[in-house]
Amino acid sequence: MLPSLLNFRRKRRTEPVARRSKDPWRIQFFQRAEGDDPKRSVPAIEFLDTIPAKVAAEIHAVLDAVSASPPPSFSGGGKWEVMHDGMAGYFEVRVQGGGMNHRLFCVLERDAEDLGGSSIVCIDGLSKPPRTAAHPRDYRRVKRYGAEFQTRRTVLE
Repeated sequence: MLPSLLNFRRKRRTEPVARRSKDPWRIQFFQRAEGDDPKRSVPAIEFLDTIPAKVAAEIHAVLDAVSASPPPSFSGGGKWEVMHDGMAGYFEVRVQGGGMNHRLFCVLERDAEDLGGSSIVCIDGLSKPPRTAAHPRDYRRVKRYGAEFQTRRTVLE
């Protein structure tokens, strides 16, 4: 083994390992900026207001459980899932109720000083019949709001 590599490996073993905080993550709701929406709507809350109260309560319970875990170590059990392909970077809360599948789309912001710390940011949601795919326009809307959040960094206060 090369001496420089040996020294590097020794240094790595003796340096303390930084630990991520186990503190609960904040749950935030993206709020549209006034320049983009004069009403300053909050798409995720508007979605939650359209679904049965029992389903909304279950979504909130999932968010609370994910927040406490914290998210990187949460085992979703089908209710908290990472998204793939065109929706990579998003997570979804998945709940069934009232004959529909309900989805709340979120992004994770680790150590976000502008948000007061690590946060789950709820972006938008949708409901769809079981065993059907969401419409591409719904995913485009979520991604548009997600991009707006990344640019503006506005959340409900």
